[in-house]
Amino acid sequence: MKIGFIGLGNMGAPMAANLAKAGHEVSGFDVAGATAEGASVASSAAAAATDADVVITMLPNGDILRAVAAEIIPAMSKGAVFLDCSTVDVESARAVAADARTAGLSALDAPVSGGIGGASGGTLTFMVGGDDAGLAKAQPLFDIMGQKSVHCGPSGNGQAAKICNNMILGVTMIATCEAFALADKLGLDRQAMFDVVSTSSGYSWSMNAYCPAPGIGPQSPADNDYKPGFAAELMLKDLGLAQSAAESADADTPMGAAALALYRQFVEDENGRGRDFSAMLPRFETRGRG
Repeated sequence: MKIGFIGLGNMGAPMAANLAKAGHEVSGFDVAGATAEGASVASSAAAAATDADVVITMLPNGDILRAVAAEIIPAMSKGAVFLDCSTVDVESARAVAADARTAGLSALDAPVSGGIGGASGGTLTFMVGGDDAGLAKAQPLFDIMGQKSVHCGPSGNGQAAKICNNMILGVTMIATCEAFALADKLGLDRQAMFDVVSTSSGYSWSMNAYCPAPGIGPQSPADNDYKPGFAAELMLKDLGLAQSAAESADADTPMGAAALALYRQFVEDENGRGRDFSAMLPRFETRGRG
């Protein structure tokens, strides 16, 4: 396929490179001048989108997505697929999809889970909202860039699935870090705690697959001085999106709201920016109840 790829940052560049490596013709554009291995360099977002079978975007937020969509939709060929892999607010995803459909395009919102490692290794999970025709055309690309794609329903539902998942992740990571800090103060060995919790009712992905305690469980960012696999500021962004959606939907999400407040404090006031979201553990280690 001929693919336009717009947004070649830490996630977009390896995704585009994997598509090029698989033999697709990839034309990439990034406003900061970043490139992707194997992709040609387009002069603009519209140039990358021109005559493409599929245009993929990986962008920072909904406002930028809307601006890029306004530029590229008129340049795209009727019947092409607009595949947005950004994590943005549900309202922006649905508005862009509506504009794309009006222009005769298929629209998919397909945010990802798996982080930079998943983007590089082609093991991402895609949460997809949009029409069946677009999904059928994009499926071979999902198979190259990831290991799983789940069709979650109409446009916007991919974003809904992503923010619900990451609200759970933020809450459970905080609970896991709190529990390790409490175990320390009660004199409970961390390995013993892991051995109990990881095989008991406290089991979670945060504990079992991404343990925030260095030297415990499978290797994780905790074993690399909390250099980010998933940065705390990205978790803050996703928790903010979840709370915005909860407000729009009149949903009661007190744990999600508490997690947002804690990550905001961690990132903005406690030097959490640039650290992995599991670095909440050393934060709790140094704090008492006051």
